[in-house]
Amino acid sequence: MNKDFINLTAENIVNEHLCCIIRSKKPHPGVVAKRQWLSDRLKEGHVFRKLDENGVVFIEYAPLETAWVPITGDNYFYVYCLWVSGSHKGNGYGKSLMEYCLADAKEKGKSGICMLGAKKQKAWLSDQSFAKKFGFEAVDTTDNGYELLALSFDGTFPKFTQNAKRQKIDNKELTIFYDMQCPYILQNIEKIRQYCKVNDVPVSLMQVDTLQKAKELPCVFNNLSVFYKGNFETVNLLDITGLKRILK
Repeated sequence: MNKDFINLTAENIVNEHLCCIIRSKKPHPGVVAKRQWLSDRLKEGHVFRKLDENGVVFIEYAPLETAWVPITGDNYFYVYCLWVSGSHKGNGYGKSLMEYCLADAKEKGKSGICMLGAKKQKAWLSDQSFAKKFGFEAVDTTDNGYELLALSFDGTFPKFTQNAKRQKIDNKELTIFYDMQCPYILQNIEKIRQYCKVNDVPVSLMQVDTLQKAKELPCVFNNLSVFYKGNFETVNLLDITGLKRILK
């Protein structure tokens, strides 16, 4: 494995491929939104490390204190996403990216690293069985099977906020909390908006546009969360089939 990795910076983010969506040469709204969101986060210590080519091989993590998730803890890194896809699988890239994150955490004197997982692997979450090979373990859980996975260096652990464990809201209509951290978000939200408009489905689309809003969310969150009839449903991006299943 002789390929190079690079980290996105304020200087190169405008021109670098963001790995996880749309290879069209035309500007894509989701990529534009992601690039802007990420530009604002880099100054907070957010790290986006990728293979130096137009492939889906990257890790994205941030100091937990400034990570847009309803998780609390001192001196941790939070891993949003670790993704290796397609022909790049099986080359040790995931291991290299995780080892980089571990080394970065130790060099900066962090207490550990954490990430969102589940008792049963769910779509749109990084491979938790892979993470557990490095020593990650469940340190907090929700009633519906989501887990906070952590690798502690000093015996301290993060936790979900009490609000995140509520998993209920007063609004009974379809409600989706989302931010711009994932470039799939905008096109997904637009599809849902159009479906609900055509089919007269009441919907509340709630953009999470500040760190405070993210920390106060009434559910687990990685960049999107869905409620229906007041109950939390999923952190997965929804296709129309998945949306219909929830509405039933």
